[in-house]
Amino acid sequence: MSTPLSGPSADPALASGDLGELAWIEVIQKMDQVYSDLLQHEVALEEKNRALEESHQFIESVLASISDLLIVCDRNGTIQEVNSSLEHFTGKASAQLLHTPVFELFGDSDETAKARELLISHGQAGAHDCELQLRAGNGALVPVSFNWTPRLSRTGKLVGMVVTGRPVGELRRAYEALRQAHDDLKRTQSQLLHAEKMVSLGRLVAGVAHELNNPISFVLGNVLSLRRYTTRLDKYLDAVHGTAAAADPGLAALRAELGIDAIKRDLQPLIDGMIEGAERTRDIVDALKRFSAVDKAARDSVDLADVIRRSVRWVVQSAPTRFQVSHDLPPGLSCQGSSGQLQQVVMNLIQNACDATATTPQPSLHIAGMVSDRWLTIIFRDNGPGIASEHMAHLFEPFFTTKPVGQGTGLGLSISYGIVERHGGQLTAHNHPDGGAVFTLTLPVRTR
Repeated sequence: MSTPLSGPSADPALASGDLGELAWIEVIQKMDQVYSDLLQHEVALEEKNRALEESHQFIESVLASISDLLIVCDRNGTIQEVNSSLEHFTGKASAQLLHTPVFELFGDSDETAKARELLISHGQAGAHDCELQLRAGNGALVPVSFNWTPRLSRTGKLVGMVVTGRPVGELRRAYEALRQAHDDLKRTQSQLLHAEKMVSLGRLVAGVAHELNNPISFVLGNVLSLRRYTTRLDKYLDAVHGTAAAADPGLAALRAELGIDAIKRDLQPLIDGMIEGAERTRDIVDALKRFSAVDKAARDSVDLADVIRRSVRWVVQSAPTRFQVSHDLPPGLSCQGSSGQLQQVVMNLIQNACDATATTPQPSLHIAGMVSDRWLTIIFRDNGPGIASEHMAHLFEPFFTTKPVGQGTGLGLSISYGIVERHGGQLTAHNHPDGGAVFTLTLPVRTR
């Protein structure tokens, strides 16, 4: 009788079943791991795709918001990307522009040759502020200022160019607006400085005018009394000479020796001159008082042509005989204001022209008037040497004068400027291209 078998090999079928089950379990575990990895990769891929889409949308929004013309091309000049500004400028959609040579956008063969030269010679370094003619959508050639910037790979190899441009007309308008703003700022600063000086001067002038008013009134009153006394003395001397000359022949000789008759003849003109000087001084003080305070007097209708003619007559009478004044004054030169103050302005301008042309062989002044719907303009042009450039900015400043010491106070133009400003007008000065100084007085036309 044989011995029975024992151990793992005792049942081969059972052993084979256990091994198959373990293999399947291992395969299923591997499949679960692979599936989990696939899910993780898919989530990561979706996140990267979303980030890529957001980045693409951001780039598109940036390109759309750029007002300058933008072209992205490869190293051969083939357009790869454009923005909406270029589409609007050329009148073509991006689909018509992409994959076409960038050189086709330029005006003619010369401009195309320039663009090729820029791409070839400045490919690695780029170029800035290159003006080229670009063909607009309406067919017109528009000058555009371009900047060419190279696109390089990671290894530093040239792969293309980024071209940006702006129409030169826009740049010029921007520069003009900037220049105008700068001029306005300088003018405002100058006006503020002038206003501060005028305020300080007003305080000073108010005190000076007040102090001068009393002695001038005293002098004028005494001279008027002296003129009355002179008439009485004349009558008395004539009476004494008429009755005593026959009885005393030496009295007539003494009268002739002392020049009593000459004194009598000169006495009245001398007194009249003193009165005129005192009155003119009083008028100057009154003008200073008006200059230092706002004029609240009622405004009347002023015939400026009559004011000018009267001022010319008064100034010319005391000026050298060779100073000639001509005028061309149309009808309707009427404004609202103070006739006396405006006459002071006109006389000051005429007198300044007379002084400025003193060394001219044939000194002259021409006054021309013009009337528009709202403004009347009076132009005073002399044939003198003109105004020095370094003096132009200080012309209306208080106490500024180019005359020698003792011959000018530097207040005439400042007072005139203030009077004109209070009348709602403007007083300006410049040099004429043909020589001589030109003062322009502008006032609002009288309202009916």
